[in-house]
Amino acid sequence: MKLLIPILLSTLLLSACASYEPTHVGLNPTLGPIQLQTEVDFPVLVDTIDTREASFVVRFNEEGKSPRLVSASEPIRQQLDTLFRNGMNKAGYVIDPAARNSVQFQLNYLLADVTDTTFSYESKTRLVINVLAKNSQQEFTKSYNANGYLKGPLSPDFATLELDITQLVDKLTSEILNDEELHQFIQR
Repeated sequence: MKLLIPILLSTLLLSACASYEPTHVGLNPTLGPIQLQTEVDFPVLVDTIDTREASFVVRFNEEGKSPRLVSASEPIRQQLDTLFRNGMNKAGYVIDPAARNSVQFQLNYLLADVTDTTFSYESKTRLVINVLAKNSQQEFTKSYNANGYLKGPLSPDFATLELDITQLVDKLTSEILNDEELHQFIQR
């Protein structure tokens, strides 16, 4: 009887851990290396918006079950806004709400689509950010895309998914902030 109680307690704890399904992923994008684009304190209005149709960032698809949707623990728009503002400052711009030239970063799509089977999983992540820049005479629009792919045994580990999504965001934001074509247009 003394041995039965610890075994039952251990089984109960392990089953509770196995059935725990997190409801949020913690993304922590960081600013990569940014090249200085202007020597002058060039004023620019910076705005970041989220134009996605849904706010979740991970969708788990298991055969015979409804998809399980997981959101970011912090709004991704706010995280991207901080990244883009810091990146534009590092590139030599002064963020000014009254500036004549503006740049708007639009999060158009961010989703890790995870297919979970009994013995393996596959995750395909897609990220699309559109940029709309305006000066007094013209508009500039450009779409930036990045894709990620993971495959592994058993079920996906949340930390691995978080890292993959975060690295994809880091890569694409660095690409955008270092795009010479965008900076040439902003400075016209």
